[in-house]
Amino acid sequence: MEAIASLNSHPDGLNPAEAGRRLREFGPNRVEQARRERLPLRFLKEFTHFFALILWLAAALAFAAEWNDPGQGMALLGYAIIGVIVINGLFSFWQEYRAEQTLAALRQLLPQQVKVLREGSVQQLRAEQLVPGDIVLLEQGDNVPADCRLVEAYSVRVNNATVTGESLAQVRDILPSHEEDLLQARSVLFAGTSLVAGEARAVVFATGMHTEFGKIAHLTQTGGEAVSPLRKEIAHLSRVLALLAVAIGVAFFAIGQLIGIGFWENFIFAIGIIVAMVPEGLLPTMTLALAMATQRMAKRNALIRHLPSVETLGSTTVICTDKTGTLTCNRMSVKQVFFGETLHSLDQETLPTPLVQCYQPFFQAASLCHSLKETENNGARTLLGDPMEMALVEMAHASWPDGPAHPKIDELPF
Repeated sequence: MEAIASLNSHPDGLNPAEAGRRLREFGPNRVEQARRERLPLRFLKEFTHFFALILWLAAALAFAAEWNDPGQGMALLGYAIIGVIVINGLFSFWQEYRAEQTLAALRQLLPQQVKVLREGSVQQLRAEQLVPGDIVLLEQGDNVPADCRLVEAYSVRVNNATVTGESLAQVRDILPSHEEDLLQARSVLFAGTSLVAGEARAVVFATGMHTEFGKIAHLTQTGGEAVSPLRKEIAHLSRVLALLAVAIGVAFFAIGQLIGIGFWENFIFAIGIIVAMVPEGLLPTMTLALAMATQRMAKRNALIRHLPSVETLGSTTVICTDKTGTLTCNRMSVKQVFFGETLHSLDQETLPTPLVQCYQPFFQAASLCHSLKETENNGARTLLGDPMEMALVEMAHASWPDGPAHPKIDELPF
């Protein structure tokens, strides 16, 4: 009750007037879009980097040569260079725009509706309407809508993978915690996590971008973009090529003047040399190679915000991390079973029926002793709950599909 009192709330919840005032003070409980450069400005930047400027200059010189001496095919070359710039810029912008939709993916982790206690009555409200001091009611399978302190807990276990990266469900209770790190407190539930077991009543103390989940969302949008080794090399190559092309063009122009070639004819020749030395195909080739790598990584659920990051990640040899639930799917499956001093692989063979019949109590316990909830997702059967229990149930059903089904009568929590 001290937690509720510290937030100037009441065990029966806030009244509508106070909830409205706090909503105006703290803002909606949602992940906000960070202020960024306007979309048109980001679009234009794809056409104004250094290498693109060299190509624009090459196209302008080609058109100038065509204007002075029509019929030499320089205009066609100019249009081809502009086409390369436009296609590459559009592709790069679209790729990064798609990658930056991470905010939408993060928002899906927060529930849309939540059960709230207001003036003693339970109401179904939009999660955006939550304010500090609200009392929320949660049960197995629910996503936590905001950072909150438990005031009642019945066999609560929570999946914190989205916030802390812990792959195993964590036990939570109402006892005071002396942990200095809030993320390790046993009495706190965080926005974006989910209950895999139990029921709870909790008081909200942080909403929206003030939650730990909101801080993570903010980092995904505002992380600084470091210059990758590939971009450094391309910038260096661009400067060398530009200086080399101009120097050779000027040298040939000077030689032409010395041997008596006409000014315009000599000038067009020098322009041709400069344009010919600009590698127009380098930019689209590099972009296409990075884009193909990005698509392959996307199929493995790795999101690349900036194309050059692919090259940097490709140079990585070792990644040290303990964030199992963050870098993996946080799902378990049974690969091997050990019966009668014999190891059996479930990936390579189906367990023999006599073996399953011999160890029926094992498969029956795996199939029935759990607290999972069965739901449907796009017409497919889906289990919600502890990943370990899900792995055991799936193993039992695969090995013993005709096993007996018994209704749940009572539960002694582990």
